[in-house]
Amino acid sequence: MKKTLALLALLAAAGTPVPAAAQREPRPRRDAALEAKLQQLVTPFHGTVGIYVRHLRSGRYAAIRADEVFPTASMIKVPIMLTLFQEIADGRVGWLDTLTYRDSLLYAGEDDLLGKLRDSTPIPLAQVAMLMITTSDNTASLWLQKLVGTGTAINAWLAGHGFDSTRVNSRTPGREGARSMYGWGQTTPREMAGLLAMIREQRAVSPAADQEMYRMLTRIYWNGEALSQVPPWVQAAAKQGAVDHSRSEVMLVNAPSGDYVFSVITKGQADTTYTSANEGHVLLRRVSALLWSTFEPKHPWTPAPGVERFKP
Repeated sequence: MKKTLALLALLAAAGTPVPAAAQREPRPRRDAALEAKLQQLVTPFHGTVGIYVRHLRSGRYAAIRADEVFPTASMIKVPIMLTLFQEIADGRVGWLDTLTYRDSLLYAGEDDLLGKLRDSTPIPLAQVAMLMITTSDNTASLWLQKLVGTGTAINAWLAGHGFDSTRVNSRTPGREGARSMYGWGQTTPREMAGLLAMIREQRAVSPAADQEMYRMLTRIYWNGEALSQVPPWVQAAAKQGAVDHSRSEVMLVNAPSGDYVFSVITKGQADTTYTSANEGHVLLRRVSALLWSTFEPKHPWTPAPGVERFKP
């Protein structure tokens, strides 16, 4: 054991990456004080809320309904991306392959950019993936879901990597009942946070693939909720979701005092409006602000007055 530790120390000193298998995760320790503060935010909410947060370096965590199943909404695009990059890593598709857009692929929506292309327009696979993650384009997402082998292939990847609850339901044979309950996809706050942590720690597909997926997740257009509560000069990877009775966001912050990851998901919420004042959106901002102040007390920060005018 002493020889192993000495070798790891030498590797670190030399700037050589330490193999992930050799790194020890910190022992998890529940942060009861943080959990109590989160519960204060959740208690008045008109709906059900699940939260999971973990500070990666220290192992501090807090959980509220963290293992309960919730709808993913657009957060399901993270597993679609993971399976796509697995296909690329295995040589079945190429990142720079040229695809051909067809009108039959359209999933109509006001935020859909890909659907504005003319039928038969060529487009690189890389750009379709960018639209799926960055602007959460639904046409791009369903196209890539089909490209990797429908939801069945994505669910097989998830099961093979130890995720028991996160599943694609839409357009997936045998998942009709789950779709009626949860919509496009389902997950738990703990598992959704775990997906981002796995990518960040380069344990998902391969170090090269994981680095590029993480880079994509740091280029999010929808930055008005949880993302809005961390300084813009601090890198953060995120993905959001929204359907009538649910709001959600998963985020991993590369904070000065160490990375932390969290996922907040609601279901059955009474407020179904699509504005920044939606009760779910407000909760996402409040949780994110609390976590920044908790983990970064030496770096206090709040958004500038009027910044909401510049949010999508």
